Amino acid sequence: MKYEKIRKIVLEAILEAVDMGLIHGTSGNIALRDDEDDVVAVTPSGISYSHMTADQIAICDLNGKWLEGPFKPSSEIPMHTAAMRARKDIRATVHTHGMFATIAAMSGELKAVTPPQCEFVPVGIVPFTMPGSNDVAEKVVEALGEKGRAVLIQNHGMFCCGKDMKAAMAATVYTEEMAQTAWYAKVAGVFTPMPDEAVARMKALIEADQAV
Repeated sequence: MKYEKIRKIVLEAILEAVDMGLIHGTSGNIALRDDEDDVVAVTPSGISYSHMTADQIAICDLNGKWLEGPFKPSSEIPMHTAAMRARKDIRATVHTHGMFATIAAMSGELKAVTPPQCEFVPVGIVPFTMPGSNDVAEKVVEALGEKGRAVLIQNHGMFCCGKDMKAAMAATVYTEEMAQTAWYAKVAGVFTPMPDEAVARMKALIEADQAV
């Protein structure tokens, strides 16, 4: 099987996301770039992830053109490839429809509550734009900027990225956790995000690999 390594990584990641409840049914999609051949492995469109095999993962070029695989790539391939074209540090991308991230997107703000969450702020907010369009792809790239790791899309979900799949999945898990923590804290009337100065110091520690 061609591109076996990146296909297997994408399959493992999507199954992990399903197990964690970040993805339900056929919603959500994950992609990984192969730097040597400038191709992208991405979950296919409309196929149940539970029984998917690695050879069913689609292969596209960096413009989203379908190259290999029995099933067409996710309709969100423009968003994944646009992020990878815009920033060379982005090799892995994860798009989910997590409940709490979706709620946070409607509120228009998401702030870190615990130290590990600091790595992924600020979280950009993108107004609702038709899924699968070049328009939403462009807006997500703009919201990510030069260093962003996570973006919320109103009435849609979340888009995260990283230097590899582990980093992209971490951004996804902690951003959803951030949204969930904020939601319950607001319901309880005790929401107290971390001070901006503490967030900045924590981010610096994480970037220097000195976080506890």
